[in-house]
Amino acid sequence: MAKGKKYVDSAKQIDRSTQYEVADAMDLVIKTATAKFDETVELHVKLGVDSRHADQQVRGAIVLPHGTGKTRKVLVFAKDAKVDEALAAGADYAGGMELVEKIQKENWFDFDVVVATPDMMGTVGRLGKVLGPKGLMPSPKAGTVTPNVTQAVNEIKAGKVEYRLDKTNIIHCPIGKVSFGAEKLTDNLNALMGAIVKAKPAAAKGQYVRSCVAAATMGPGVKVNTAKFG
Repeated sequence: MAKGKKYVDSAKQIDRSTQYEVADAMDLVIKTATAKFDETVELHVKLGVDSRHADQQVRGAIVLPHGTGKTRKVLVFAKDAKVDEALAAGADYAGGMELVEKIQKENWFDFDVVVATPDMMGTVGRLGKVLGPKGLMPSPKAGTVTPNVTQAVNEIKAGKVEYRLDKTNIIHCPIGKVSFGAEKLTDNLNALMGAIVKAKPAAAKGQYVRSCVAAATMGPGVKVNTAKFG
C-alpha cells in the first residue's frame, strides 16, 4: 500500500533502529501526527507468551491517569434497582431482556462497553456469539461483571481501558489523544505498561515484553525502550 507524502515525511524524523525513551517517543509521536483531526495514540505491545494456552493469557483493565480523551457509551445489563443505579451513575443504557432482544433482533450496537451484574450473566450469555467477536462480552477480569455498577460506570467514563492479547500475542490499546501532550501520554503509557507487567502470567518464560511501539492514528510507529518495564 502506497503511503502518502505526509506519512513519508513524518517517517523520516524517526530512526527505525532506535528504541526511544518513553518521553522522547511521545514527543516524536506528536510531531509526526499530521492529520487534521485529533489523532488517537495507540500502544502496541508484543509479549513473550503464547495466547493459545489458558495459563498464558494476559487480560485486564486500568483507569488511565488522564483518561483516553474519548467519551464511551456504556450499556449495563441489570435488574430492578440496579437499572436505576446504573442510569444515575451515567450509564447510557440500562435494562435486561428488552436490551438483549434489541441487540438480537435489530443488530443494535450503539455502545462501546458492556457491564453486567452477576445475576444477569445467564441472560447475557445468549449474546456471546455477537458480543464476543466484537470484544464486548462482559468479563470479571476486566471488571465489567460486577454488582457494583456505579463504580464500573464511573471508571469507564473516567477513562478505563481494557487490554488483552490478540492471536499474535500483541496488546493494542489507546493511551490518549495527540492533544494531551507528551507528559500526559507518558503518564498513561507508564500506567498501562505497569499494569501489563503486573499481569505477567506465572507460566511466561524468557523475556516478557518483547517490543513496544507507539503510533498516532495516521502516523508512523515509534519504538519505545522497554528496558525499565522488564
